Amino acid sequence: MTGQRTDGASSADPANTYLQSLGERLTADKCRMTASNWGEHPVVIGSRSDRKARWFGTKVELFVFAAVVPGVDDAHLAEFTKWAMSYAQSCRSGLPGARNAMMVLPALISGGVHTSAREWASRDARVLGTTVIGRPLTVEAAQGVSRVTMYRGGTVWGGMFTRHVLEKASLYFP
Repeated sequence: MTGQRTDGASSADPANTYLQSLGERLTADKCRMTASNWGEHPVVIGSRSDRKARWFGTKVELFVFAAVVPGVDDAHLAEFTKWAMSYAQSCRSGLPGARNAMMVLPALISGGVHTSAREWASRDARVLGTTVIGRPLTVEAAQGVSRVTMYRGGTVWGGMFTRHVLEKASLYFP
């Protein structure tokens, strides 16, 4: 028996459904929604800024980048993560540095995620420059089920934002 569908529906439907639901969750959390393209793949972008007293008045900008792709391996996830972090950095508001940090959640959604991509995503956060921290995600979407993989540990740089970012990631990527 093959894994191909015989009912005429695209095997990408669960991934597209997940992406649509993600967009709804981002909108419900009052994220600014935009879009772009990564190569031939449309990308949904949600962003928000938060400032809390417990962060000593520091502002964190959170960017979520999500795209549906046919399959995800570690090379594609690394390339997408680099692109998303650079894109977010080009959109930066305010002054970078001690009073402004940026967190990026680049997510590739697919019906097929290689083990190497899940391992790469769960290994560690990625840092660009001194104030852009990325936590790449893989989302394996199948009929009625999704499997989200990301690094959920702390980071030395930007560590005071870890709880906030993980709460947002759990809200956006259940």
